[in-house]
Amino acid sequence: MKRQNVRTLALIICTFTYLIVGAAIFDVLESQEETAQKEGLDLKKQQLLSTFNLSKEDFDELEKVVLQLKPHKAGMQWKFAGSFYFAITVITTIGYGHAAPSTDGGKVFCMLYALLGIPLTLVMFQSVGERINTFVRYLLHRLKKCLGMRRTEVSMVNMVTIGFISCMSTLCVGAMAFSHFEEWSFFHAYYYCFITLTTIGFGDYVALQNKHALQTKPQYVVFSFIYILTGLAVIGAFLNLAVLRFMTMNAEDEKRDAEQRALLAHNGQAGGHINCFVDPASPSSTPPGCGGGSAVGGSGGGAASRGLRNVYAEVLHFQSMCSCLWYKSREKLQYSIPMIIPRDLSTSDTYMEQGEAFSNPLHSNGCMCSLQHHSGISSVSTGLHSINTYRRLNKRRSSI
Repeated sequence: MKRQNVRTLALIICTFTYLIVGAAIFDVLESQEETAQKEGLDLKKQQLLSTFNLSKEDFDELEKVVLQLKPHKAGMQWKFAGSFYFAITVITTIGYGHAAPSTDGGKVFCMLYALLGIPLTLVMFQSVGERINTFVRYLLHRLKKCLGMRRTEVSMVNMVTIGFISCMSTLCVGAMAFSHFEEWSFFHAYYYCFITLTTIGFGDYVALQNKHALQTKPQYVVFSFIYILTGLAVIGAFLNLAVLRFMTMNAEDEKRDAEQRALLAHNGQAGGHINCFVDPASPSSTPPGCGGGSAVGGSGGGAASRGLRNVYAEVLHFQSMCSCLWYKSREKLQYSIPMIIPRDLSTSDTYMEQGEAFSNPLHSNGCMCSLQHHSGISSVSTGLHSINTYRRLNKRRSSI
């Protein structure tokens, strides 16, 4: 079974197992409280019926009117500020449910509006999150250089740590603000921020619904809109970093498998070796993996080593039409074909000798390069090795 199919099946099993576990826990935590609340409300209902001498039909009618009046207690919901608030909850899929279109025209427009707005918003937040991650990575790299650290590369662990801290800070800032304006406890305000920024949007806690805040507190309204959009961007950056990487694993595996199949097919058609032109003036510098596949420096390497060098030479040919203008970095090559090219091969003498082979004016793929002398690393190289290092290694090999 293919690796992608196994991963998909494992994810399906894990998801349903997670659902079953969650249902069992919520059952234990909430079912008894729900039963107690239902019994209490039924008792209160009987007391009201007896106190005000209401029939069951009259009580049901009164209950219906109270439920219809509930959204209007917060003030006008469909003026521009309230409509903007509703539009945010639609395209971000928060969907509190505090307000909903009542006309047929409003319902039709809401469906069409969401049909275009939801994908647009998802792409926008994904792009903004990517830009945020790039900016943070640049800042961390500059910070490490300013601190004089030996390793200035920004690792995935660094980025995930910064993203997690940013998410927690955003939630805490929002919790403090909403606990002040809405007079909620800090825990309930934190809960509201989490449910909002994860776009769950139960609607049990909704901001801007007390004391006609939409009409009387414009500064608070602006803060709420900015906080929701900014918080979603921060959460989007973290998800872009931590979740979307796993979402693209199947596509990356498919691409990697296709590259491996194409590479192996090309290598098989070449008969296990590639044709190279050897400089007649220096017959001792026959590139490994060319022609008869002679051993490096006369050491008589095994067939497996020669085959690996042949494959590496084929990878260079596969990656670029002109190998002396090869610009792919070593890390990208290892990522594309990880099972074929070992990490230490590109830093060994074999790699440098491959560079000598590809520095010839005429290359095996038939491309014409500049007739002037080239070093093993082109002037457009990504800088994996310096020219001085190559010359030093070349002198050492020649002396041996």
